[in-house]
This record gives sequence, C-alpha cells and structure tokens, in this order.
Amino acid sequence: MATSAPDKLMSKGDKLTKLSFTRWSADWRNATVLYEQAAVAYRLAKDYEKAKMAFEKASQGQEMQSSPWDAAKHMESAAALAKELRQWKEVSDLYRKSSELYLECGRSQPASDALAKAARALEDACPDDAVKLYADACVVLEEDGKDQMAFDLYRAATSVYVKLERFNDAATFLLRWGLAADHCNAVNSQCKAYLSAIVVYLYAHDLSQAQKCYDDCCQIGVFLNSDHERCASKLLSAYTEGDVEEIKRVANSSTISNLDHVIIRLARKLPTGDLTSIKMERSKEEDEESLDENDLT
Repeated sequence: MATSAPDKLMSKGDKLTKLSFTRWSADWRNATVLYEQAAVAYRLAKDYEKAKMAFEKASQGQEMQSSPWDAAKHMESAAALAKELRQWKEVSDLYRKSSELYLECGRSQPASDALAKAARALEDACPDDAVKLYADACVVLEEDGKDQMAFDLYRAATSVYVKLERFNDAATFLLRWGLAADHCNAVNSQCKAYLSAIVVYLYAHDLSQAQKCYDDCCQIGVFLNSDHERCASKLLSAYTEGDVEEIKRVANSSTISNLDHVIIRLARKLPTGDLTSIKMERSKEEDEESLDENDLT
C-alpha cells in the first residue's frame, strides 16, 4: 500500500528528531513544521487517530522550542480529536496538559477554558471527572483574582451534581460559589448561591442541614439583610409548621424564580418528603420546652 503524503511528512519529522551517529542534535524547528502539516492533512482526511498523534508531536516540538502558547494550542487540537474518538481518559489528560501549557504563558483564562472544555466533553460519559475538572477550572481563575469569571463553571458543576443526585456535593459547591462571589463583591450572586444551597438541602429532605446552612449564612451581613434570607426563612418556617401550601407558595415566589433553572426545577417540586414526622418532632420539642418552663416556675 502506498504511503500517504501526511505519513511521509511524519516520517521526515521523526528523522529530524531522532539522534544518530550523523545527527547529534534534534532539528525540532523543521520537524515541527512537518508535524503541523501532517496533522492538518490527517484531520482533513478524517483520520482522527493519526491527526491526534501528529498534533501531540507538533505540541512537543513547540514546547522544545520554548513556545508554550503554540504547544498549548496544538495539545488542545489533539484533545478535541480525542473527544471525536470518544477516548475519554485522553480527553482529560490532553486538555489538562494544554491547561498547564497556557499557565506557563501566564494565561489563566484559556487555561481554565481548556479544563472546562474537557469537563463539558465528559459530563455524560464520566461525570465524576467532569465535576473535578470544573472545580479545577474555577481554582485556576480564582488564583488569578478572576473569581467572577468562574460563575458559569460553578453553575455547570452544580447542574452535574444535581443530575447525579449528589445533593450534598451540589450544596457544598453552591456555598463555595457564594464565597467566590463574596471575594468579588457580587452580592446578588452570593445571596442566590446561599438560598440555592438551602433549596437543595430541602429537596434532599434534609431539614436539619438546611437549617444549619441558613444559620451559617445568616452570619453574613449581606445575606441577613436580603430578600433571599427572607425567602429562606419563610421556607424553613413552613417546613417546621408542616404547611405544604405555604411551602409551594414560597417556592413559586419571584425570589426563587430568579435563581438558576436547575434550582428552580428543584424548588417547584418542594416539598419532596413526608412532613408529618417534622411536624411531630416540632410538637415534641415545644412540649419539652413547655415542661422545662413549668419546672422553672
């Protein structure tokens, strides 16, 4: 079978980088040009496996020439081809390598974007890896003081956690989003994140954790004096009273309607569990308090 043009380009490139008795140093500059030409030709021919390998070699060549930006771009191209091939581990590894190369250039935004692209590609096939990538993408931006640019990543990761029904993780990530919002004085986003976390705990029918979350958030002044706090307070009171109609009314309020869609969908389904036990527990606590007061008198 005849050797294709891109195969010949790859072969020439490999010869230029291979050391021998007659070649004492690798010619990465010329080899990289050949790898880049081969990669484009393979991709046009839809030979994605070979195109991926060619882009990886081109990336290595740029790295050897101290050009991390071009190396990062080629590695990102290789990662995109791994996605086409549904090679999920390579998708993660190659995008992570691309991110590291962007960071070498001091470019946090494309470094974070590379991780986010990997996360989006893996959401269905490897959701646990996806949320880790989203979290790491957030860290890249936050370490560069770009907290506000991470908000969409927090939103995406929360959505994945909810799909997985990992509600504690979703709520924890929402509280972390609130902290990021606090760092950049995004008060409305901060309060929305805290109310959203409380809604998630209530959807998971974990009233005690929802109450604890509310109490902790009320230590923060901007939340304590917000419509979001008042909405959370009404929700929790309705739960304590076992008032299904009031829960539904608050869950359909304008404050809830301004949260992210994934949280609105959860809120509209409240209450999710049996409120009888909560009401009985509340009555028991009130009886005990009454007995204590009688003992004091």
